[in-house]
Amino acid sequence: MKDYKTMKRVGVLTSGGDSPGMNAAIRAVVRSCRYYNLESVGILQGYEGLIQNDMLTLGPRSVKNIINQGGTILKTARSEEFRTIEGRKKAYQNIQKNNIDGLIVIGGDGSFKGANIFHQEFNLPFIGIPGTIDNDIFGTDYTIGYDTALNTVVEAVDKLRDTATSHDRVFFVEVMGRDAGFIALNSGIASGAQNILIPEKKDHINELIQSLEQSAKSGKKSSIVVVAEGEELGNVYELAKQVKAKHPDYDIRVTVLGHIQRGGNPSCQDRVLASRLGIAAVEALMKGKTNVMTGLRSNKIVYTPIEEAIQKHHSIDNELLKVAKILAI
Repeated sequence: MKDYKTMKRVGVLTSGGDSPGMNAAIRAVVRSCRYYNLESVGILQGYEGLIQNDMLTLGPRSVKNIINQGGTILKTARSEEFRTIEGRKKAYQNIQKNNIDGLIVIGGDGSFKGANIFHQEFNLPFIGIPGTIDNDIFGTDYTIGYDTALNTVVEAVDKLRDTATSHDRVFFVEVMGRDAGFIALNSGIASGAQNILIPEKKDHINELIQSLEQSAKSGKKSSIVVVAEGEELGNVYELAKQVKAKHPDYDIRVTVLGHIQRGGNPSCQDRVLASRLGIAAVEALMKGKTNVMTGLRSNKIVYTPIEEAIQKHHSIDNELLKVAKILAI
């Protein structure tokens, strides 16, 4: 392992799905490197860039005017070749060729798994920064991009409510989150959804139908049902079809928000979070830390062993489940 005192060049890459705020994290890494008299190297297209030697030296002016931009200036891609030992050997050869002493990986748990294997094989120091809209990584209260995605969903559902109210319709709205329900639960509460279906709790189609029936009896003429994409009852179209079969009189519409949730200008919270975690990652390398993820807990920077971040789960707050139930009356 490199001694922290010899840490001179730091590589940074983004991997996996993009999330708003990744650019702010890149900016923080590059500018903190300059602040601490380190060189920074941007690696394009994630791990594929390591294999293809697609890299460029970055400085403070290289990252100007990107803090407000969604996506990632370094691009991101999934690399099948990096899954092979031969691919990882190529990547390490290019790490050596470019004199990179430590690596910062911005991404989700899949990105961290790749970095962890790479570290075990070649002993290269690396720090992870959690960048995913799903907020499903253990070791941090929030991941970069989550807050922006929530705001995007709430804005979209607010607009759908206008047409639902105008036409007395039931809208089923599918949101992202993979197999986690954080986006669905929080955006559902914030947008006043009648029902919120998430993978973490066992939902039953009969309970959903009964809830909609009770809603109609109480005088509600329109409803919003927010469904996480990993909901175990079935996909949003299947759920809408089952409700329609029971109640042909319901005017039901389905909206899948899709990748709109991954784009857009990052929120203030995501920009500040990304800036803090980017600086913390550089400082962690300088202190000799490796194989850890930077995170924020109770508004304090923390470092979580990468294997814990990968293996453990960020759990749903039961109080929020209660809040959703009470407010659906």
